[in-house]
Amino acid sequence: MRTVMKNGLLRAPLFLLSMDMNSHEIDYELIGDDMQIVEIELDPGETVIAEAGAMNYMEDGIAFEAKMGDGSQPNQGLFGKLLDVGKRALTGESIFMTHFTNQGMGKKRVSFAAPYPGKIICVDLQEHNQNILCQKDSFLCAALGTNVSIAFQKRLGTGFFGGEGFILQKLSGDGKAFVHAGGTVVRKQLDGETLRVDTGCIVAFEESIDYDVEMAGGLKSMIFGGEGLFLATLSGFGTVWLQSLPFSRLADRVLQNAPSVGGKSQGEGSVLGGLGRMIDGD
Repeated sequence: MRTVMKNGLLRAPLFLLSMDMNSHEIDYELIGDDMQIVEIELDPGETVIAEAGAMNYMEDGIAFEAKMGDGSQPNQGLFGKLLDVGKRALTGESIFMTHFTNQGMGKKRVSFAAPYPGKIICVDLQEHNQNILCQKDSFLCAALGTNVSIAFQKRLGTGFFGGEGFILQKLSGDGKAFVHAGGTVVRKQLDGETLRVDTGCIVAFEESIDYDVEMAGGLKSMIFGGEGLFLATLSGFGTVWLQSLPFSRLADRVLQNAPSVGGKSQGEGSVLGGLGRMIDGD
């Protein structure tokens, strides 16, 4: 895949979906490098769903509406809608999702941005047995027809110590879904192997992957190794997406070095040190 420059920004090439699908067929373009946005191109009548507050900009002719649920089951009854709302509340996300529809003439574009530095991953669900599991806050947007639900961890130990909690998001359908991750994204294809990963570095994996946790090592390694008490193990056959910088790790480092909230200042190279910061008002 070749990346091109446009207006000083790194842009991935435009991908087209042209299969007979239940989900809407959308075109997309990834813009940027370490702080990406995804620009979705909609034909008249096409719709993309997104988490509340994820929209960056949109062209005239696109209308948006906040709805309870993802709209993948338009004939769903009231009880089913309330059940879906309850599931979303368990993940900590807004009970509403925003639906963006091209009501104009010709193709129109709407873009969505990740809430923190990292990469946006496009997942063609049809190529991954029509569903993937991902961490609770990683879903960004998807073609209308994608079902956004939850999946519970089957193992008690995994729920307590796996870093993702007992609840994961499950994305199902036959269209495109977009998830975001912190830092650099690594895609691993497992063919019966076992991968041991820091519990916070898992972004998403196919449902065929067996996810568990194990002790990180001996007592000395667990206490002084800095890798935590547990590691996640991913085994089986399927695809795994990993991130190099979980947001929790980034936030912890920022707080550690923020004097205003009790953190330790690292300084900025000034020969005056603390006196210089007093003069600056910091």
